Amino acid sequence: MRVRCTAPSATSTTGGTSSAAERSFNMELNCERHGAGPPLLLVHGLGGSVRSWDSILPMLARGREVVLVDLPGHGASPALPGRQTIAAYADALEHFIDRNGLAGVDTVGSSVGARLVLELARRGIGGHTVAFDPGGFWRGWETAWFRSTLAASVRLVRLLRRRIPALSHSRAVRAVLLAQLSARPGALDPMLVRNELTAIAETDVFDAMLRELARGPLQQGTATPPGRVTIGWGRQDRLLLPRQAERAQAAFPTARLHWFERCGHFPQWDRPKEAAEVIMQTMAR
Repeated sequence: MRVRCTAPSATSTTGGTSSAAERSFNMELNCERHGAGPPLLLVHGLGGSVRSWDSILPMLARGREVVLVDLPGHGASPALPGRQTIAAYADALEHFIDRNGLAGVDTVGSSVGARLVLELARRGIGGHTVAFDPGGFWRGWETAWFRSTLAASVRLVRLLRRRIPALSHSRAVRAVLLAQLSARPGALDPMLVRNELTAIAETDVFDAMLRELARGPLQQGTATPPGRVTIGWGRQDRLLLPRQAERAQAAFPTARLHWFERCGHFPQWDRPKEAAEVIMQTMAR
């Protein structure tokens, strides 16, 4: 079932004029709800959309109400005004959770979305947390590698934008376009590839957010998150290198680190069944 979800109103609680920060949340965030049970919030990565979770959605929706949300400026959600920072996106998610009655919700994120759910956990927001290959734990040259290689890949995707529907059906093309993100790109479902590449090409805030990610602060952690934390990492992640996993775990010392073998940047692509199992094991109450 697809529904629209709203971020908080900009109405000032003090009776005065609302601030710029408050006005930034006077928007609708696109979301979908699937299944029944305790809510589970899924947050996609940079250039993604609610469709980024299609490979594991049916497995998760068997026992949970899965809430999929388009980040600001992604999918069908409008962009935030001003700088596209992690702090601003985390604020938007925090307000989204509050407005939609999701206090204490368990969260799952991928890539930038993984960093966002870790940031929510650092703030004490949500319940249990699963973060797949989160950003923000790079050091030195790894930052330039992340920005430059991803920017180059996105430029190529944009050049091929009109041909994406046809090209997605070619194993050879999938292997070339997604070699940095998947350990076995040729084996990926063509529809998944089509949805992801189209979303990347149509995300107008992509460049601005990529710039802010590379220039902004590193992700901070906490020893007292509101629930259990699992950090998952693909052994063959060529975007956010596996060495960063131990830094993420050090920032969240109570977290469990799970390695996905024969897996690239997106465990839900390369190891969907295992990814769903890791999520449900973490969320088991």
